[in-house]
Amino acid sequence: MTGDTVVPGVGSAGNAEQKGLSRADLAADWCTQFDRWFRDVVAALPEPTAMVVGTADAAGRPSGRTVLLKRYDPEGFVFFTNHTSRKGAEALANPYASLVFPWFALGRQVTVTGRVGPVGRAETEEYFASRPRGSQLGAWASPQSQVIPDRNYLVERQREVAERFAGTDPIPPPPHWGGLRVVPDVVEFWQGRANRLHDRFRYRRSEQGDWIVERLAP
Repeated sequence: MTGDTVVPGVGSAGNAEQKGLSRADLAADWCTQFDRWFRDVVAALPEPTAMVVGTADAAGRPSGRTVLLKRYDPEGFVFFTNHTSRKGAEALANPYASLVFPWFALGRQVTVTGRVGPVGRAETEEYFASRPRGSQLGAWASPQSQVIPDRNYLVERQREVAERFAGTDPIPPPPHWGGLRVVPDVVEFWQGRANRLHDRFRYRRSEQGDWIVERLAP
């Protein structure tokens, strides 16, 4: 024995014994298919919009974190962040990203890869106005991803910002804060099955701009 921790295997991921996924089950476009699955997730999971966002810096070093999906449509998936944060800076320096929706309680997963870029300022302002006031203040107070001395630094920044914007409603978004849209080139739907013989279908954008649907081996 080397002392290494051995992770025990599991027979399946999530509810892998449920009905499988066939080509006939799929919608003609990825957005409609995502919407079908997302409706199931909203009814079943406590954090249905949670997704893992993967970015990489200019040298190709990757990083990942969980954020909340705010919007999706045929143009892509939108989340909001401080553009000077690690994920924001990486997304703007290396404009490609991945998304993972880990819906394992339903035996499902959706992965996305594509280009990422900022949404229009009007869209950012519309969403920011819908946030709770405390979250609006927090966006101004936190120098996201930067080193800070202690918790009290944030408390003091929050107090200063609250005084600054007293009587202002809604608070405007910071100039360095806004939405990022991942425009997919590939969207893959993964359905867990018994014996690790999972069903995987990939929507892939062709050079002509249409979508090709392919079954992948698990």
